[in-house]
Amino acid sequence: MKNITDRHEYILKKIKENNKVAIQELSDEMNVSGVTIRKDLKLLEDKNLLFRIKGGASNNNPYASDRPILIKENINSDEKNKIGKKAVEMIQDNDSILIGSGTTAYALARHLDTSERITVITPALKVALELCNKPNIEVLQLGGLIRPSSSSVAGQYAMRILDDVSCGILFLGVDGIDLDFGITISNLTEATLNQKMLSTSQKVVILADSTKFGRRGLGKVCNIEDVDCIITDKNTSSKYINALEDAGIQVIIAD
Repeated sequence: MKNITDRHEYILKKIKENNKVAIQELSDEMNVSGVTIRKDLKLLEDKNLLFRIKGGASNNNPYASDRPILIKENINSDEKNKIGKKAVEMIQDNDSILIGSGTTAYALARHLDTSERITVITPALKVALELCNKPNIEVLQLGGLIRPSSSSVAGQYAMRILDDVSCGILFLGVDGIDLDFGITISNLTEATLNQKMLSTSQKVVILADSTKFGRRGLGKVCNIEDVDCIITDKNTSSKYINALEDAGIQVIIAD
């Protein structure tokens, strides 16, 4: 199958059937070189017919975009709500915790209530406003420039405050979980702040619905092995769950 039109039709058919294809598999099946397949994939990507990924191609965009928080709130809202509710179960009386920005982290804040005193440190305005009038919850709002798309602060002012604090658990919302590349979000400035929050915390818990797996944001926060626990929903592929558990990471399914 050396005709370029036939190859392209075959590649698109395979992607439609399996959602993604591997270069080596296509090379073997069509008896052409890997170089030829890579050229084919580039041509098809230029026509917006697929997305190239490591070792192959997919019909899903592997890169997360920096969308406004008001839009994100309406995406998989039921799953995020369940994840947030499950995350609350990890918080103990008198804990000091960090809650990052994002809609899943905000879902945690909505469900958070306690009869004993706890301290919450957060860069997210929506999280702080949700918690500031709840009894027994003391809120430390990080300062800095506010990013309109996330309603969260970032930058050196926020990082300076973190120099002087230590907390138990960091609950972090993310835009991408890639088994090879690691944990990512879609903004570099917030990624840097998240890295600082990791160094301040004793335990890292990622809050991520199933759509975040196999995707990459622009800014890397940490490697997979830097994470202690991931709370996700029942739609997450067993491939990812098994790989994470094999890496020693606790995976909790919120249902």
